[in-house]
Amino acid sequence: MNPKYNIGQRVVIRPIKEQILSARDCTIEPYGGQIGQVTQYYWISPRVGEVLFIYEVRVLADDKEIVLHEDEIREAQGVSR
Repeated sequence: MNPKYNIGQRVVIRPIKEQILSARDCTIEPYGGQIGQVTQYYWISPRVGEVLFIYEVRVLADDKEIVLHEDEIREAQGVSR
């Protein structure tokens, strides 16, 4: 399985209201709706045959890097690299 997003790709951090609520919500809530750039990604396999991707994303507004699950970001439409 390949990652959905690539290094250098611009993404939008999904606002909390678009996500399934989790304990991480309070830490990523301030970044909801902001544009970031994927700087790295990793995969984990919690169960045999299951692959999950985790992304390091540099938030462009404040140059801070955060770690997000694949379902916490979406492709930034109309935003160039």
